[in-house]
Amino acid sequence: MARNYTLHKSPAVTASGIDYPAALNEEQYAAVSSPPGRALVIAGAGSGKTRTLTYRVAWLLDHGIDPRQILLLTFTNKAAREMTERVRELVPHDTSALWAGTFHSIGSRILRRHAEDIGFTRSFSILDRDDQKSMLNAVIGLLDIDTKQRRFPKADVLASMFSLIENTGIALDQLIADRYDHFYDWTDEIEKVRLAYIARKHATNSMDFDDLLVQTVLLFEEFPDILDLYQKRFRHLLVDEYQDTNAVQCRMIDLLAGETNSLMCVGDDAQSIYSWRGADMSLILGFPQRYPGAKVHIIETNYRSVPEILDLSNAAISANTARFEKDLRSSREAADVKPALVALPDPYSQAAFVAQRIEELREAGVPHSEIAVLYRAHFQSLDIQMELTMRGIPFVITSGLRFFEQAHIKDVSAFMRFVVNRRDEVSFLRMVSLLPGIGPGSADKLWNEWLKSGLSGNENPPEGKWSDLFLKFKTPKKSAKHWEQLCYTLDELTPDGQFATPSAMIFSILEGVYKDYLEATYDNAESRRSDIEKLSEYAGNFTEILEFLEQLSLMSSTDDQPSSSSSIQNSKSNIQNSDQVTLSSIHQAKGLEWKVVFLIWLVDGQFPNGRILEADDQDMLEEERRLFYVALTRAKDELYLTYPMMNPKSYTGDVICRPSQFLEDFPAELVEEWNVGNNNPWSDDEPF
Repeated sequence: MARNYTLHKSPAVTASGIDYPAALNEEQYAAVSSPPGRALVIAGAGSGKTRTLTYRVAWLLDHGIDPRQILLLTFTNKAAREMTERVRELVPHDTSALWAGTFHSIGSRILRRHAEDIGFTRSFSILDRDDQKSMLNAVIGLLDIDTKQRRFPKADVLASMFSLIENTGIALDQLIADRYDHFYDWTDEIEKVRLAYIARKHATNSMDFDDLLVQTVLLFEEFPDILDLYQKRFRHLLVDEYQDTNAVQCRMIDLLAGETNSLMCVGDDAQSIYSWRGADMSLILGFPQRYPGAKVHIIETNYRSVPEILDLSNAAISANTARFEKDLRSSREAADVKPALVALPDPYSQAAFVAQRIEELREAGVPHSEIAVLYRAHFQSLDIQMELTMRGIPFVITSGLRFFEQAHIKDVSAFMRFVVNRRDEVSFLRMVSLLPGIGPGSADKLWNEWLKSGLSGNENPPEGKWSDLFLKFKTPKKSAKHWEQLCYTLDELTPDGQFATPSAMIFSILEGVYKDYLEATYDNAESRRSDIEKLSEYAGNFTEILEFLEQLSLMSSTDDQPSSSSSIQNSKSNIQNSDQVTLSSIHQAKGLEWKVVFLIWLVDGQFPNGRILEADDQDMLEEERRLFYVALTRAKDELYLTYPMMNPKSYTGDVICRPSQFLEDFPAELVEEWNVGNNNPWSDDEPF
């Protein structure tokens, strides 16, 4: 007969003395003090999510829970460090035995102890992205895949594809149909690479980041005794940003929670915006069904935004059907102004309005660091970048490189620079190196052949065609068809011995050779194509190629701006340390806040995204609306919603813009419409 014996809290352990009801609002306190069991905390934007999680850990420690029994899962190591540091400040307990970290770091920690059970050793290597690419390239070489006739996806693209397969469970053929249909003919070869890559990782005792999750789940599923060990160890699980979890992370949580362990997941379904990288919103929406009897806490008090901004945000997200009902309430006093809705004639006027208002706000005492310009896609920032640069307004970009410094923009401009300046070795080498099979050695040989032709010193367009000469050059067999296409593309840049317009040149380069390169090289090929199309629109302002190239050079080497490479490396914690306006995609802005936010390009096809409108995908449209909601809730004091009424597209001419359908989701009285006029005495324009 077994005897039950209970361990009691040591009398030497001292509680923190925190007055929880006083330190927390009523909603936060209900979540923090909830009894053991399963709980989902829906923490609205600006409602103190981190504070709630931190005090929950403190509450557990104050109620006698051993730190060794607590596991805190986050999405960034920074978040884990911040929360554990706050806990240490709150309570007198020794928290060193508490496990806190990202899913990947916790998985790695577990696998180091049990790697032998799944065919690895404890000294397994963890592959970073560069390591992955090197291994994938080696695998492709061993498989001897024939890539002479058409481009095979580069290692970066393959790594992204394989990651989505591991994290979502989607089949390769379905993934290709959904996201990479231009690789349909390569499906069998891609699957061979995937299987060979998995085998190579085992053979070299290596795991990539996805394996840290997949192999941990595999370990738990195949070895119940090991799972039981960790279920008994971690009696209290806490999960941050639960709306961003994918299928593998959710499975890992479910296994550790088991049948009896306490589980508290904190997140906001209204801020689920990462399905493109595998996050599955159905997991947070389905939490009550997956854990019958689970308590759902909703925290609706917002400490960030004025009531006028929250009224707009609540109305905007209410159009979504897949969501938990909540209504954010501001803890702040009402403001003097409503969010502004500003229609402008064109993108250039939109940029001028944003820049002028920034100057006025600065004069009114708002630091540049408290102002952000947000957008759906990076290319939409081009006009803003140019206008701010022209006015000398300092800015930092968190969504990528400055527009003209991006690799794909430089690639395209290399074609134009070479046909204009035939002695431009740098541009020639960059241009030909884009072709499969042409490395540094082959590129140098082609350059030497060009020099031997005696035509490199001529600055006028060629009398004949580029292809007449270039097709005679010797290239590797793998490059033959691609070299031929490049030659014909160069012909299009100088038709009839004249330079084509800059816009026409860009179109020929993109459609002739660069589109295939983008799709094979970059996982975000469509976004980069949009950048190039935006460059073509900008080029429509120029008729002379020399003038256009000069402007490109000036815009990519601005002396009074910080280097973009350093700006990208800024973490979210130090973006606002210097007095610069922030330019950011909405995805990059999640988790940040500013006194003043400009949300630009609110037209259908731009935001919401045109692909989603064409596909008529309601789930993705709702995610776009959640992205809109995230943008709105970044603003503390002032919010400007802007859009151009006309878009001068270089390919099709001026296009009348339809205001974003998201602007129809809330009553008109929640915004103040601004009629922007032109006070230029030389212009007869009426107010716009």
